[in-house]
Amino acid sequence: MINYLKGNKIDIIKSSNGRVFLILEVNQIGYEIQITSRLGRQLKTQDDSETIKIFTHQQIREDIIILYGFGVSAERDLFRQLISVSGIGNQLAVALIDTLGLEDLVGAIVGSNIRSLCKTPGVGKKTAERIALELKTKLAQWRKDMAVGSSPASKVPANAILEDLEMTLVALGYTNEEIEEAISALSQDSQLLKNPKAEEWIRSAIAWLSEKQL
Repeated sequence: MINYLKGNKIDIIKSSNGRVFLILEVNQIGYEIQITSRLGRQLKTQDDSETIKIFTHQQIREDIIILYGFGVSAERDLFRQLISVSGIGNQLAVALIDTLGLEDLVGAIVGSNIRSLCKTPGVGKKTAERIALELKTKLAQWRKDMAVGSSPASKVPANAILEDLEMTLVALGYTNEEIEEAISALSQDSQLLKNPKAEEWIRSAIAWLSEKQL
C-alpha cells in the first residue's frame, strides 16, 4: 500500500467525464493520480518546481491499479470512511469531498445535515441519510481525536453564513468555481472570520469577484 508520494507536478488533466488527474513525477516515474477538482485548482497555482506531497489510496482491480490522491491525510482517511458505507463508491466519495470540503463534510455528517449532503451530485436524500446514520458516531469521535494535539485547520465561515453567501452568489450568476475561489480567498482574512454577519461576507465576496474580473 502506498501511503503518500512526494514529487513534482508535471500536469493536471481533466478527462471527458469530468474527473481530474494529477501527473506526479517521483524519481523519474510519472504517476497518474485521480484528485478532487479543489486540489487541482490549488496545485495549478503552485510553481512546477515545488515538491508536493500527495496522500494516496490505492485500489487494485483485476486489470488496473488506481491511485486516488489527497492534499492532507485527513481527507484520505475520510475518503476511506465514506467508501465503507454500503452503496458509496469511490467516485461518489470523491464528489462528496470535492463539493463540501473536509470540514463542512464532516460537520454535515456529524450534524445529520441532509440538505448539505444532498448538494453533492448523485447524492439523494436516502443516500445522505445512510451516510449520516453509518458514520455520524465514528466521525464525531474521529474529529475529536484529530483535534487533540494538532494545529487548527484552515478557518472557514460558519455554515449559516456559507449557505447565505452561496445562495446569493448563485442568484447573481456566479459559478460554483468562482464562489469557491472567493470563499477560499476571504477565509484568509482574520478580521472577516470574526464577523458573524452574512451581509459583510456577501459584500466582500462581490467586491473580490468584481476586482478579479477586471
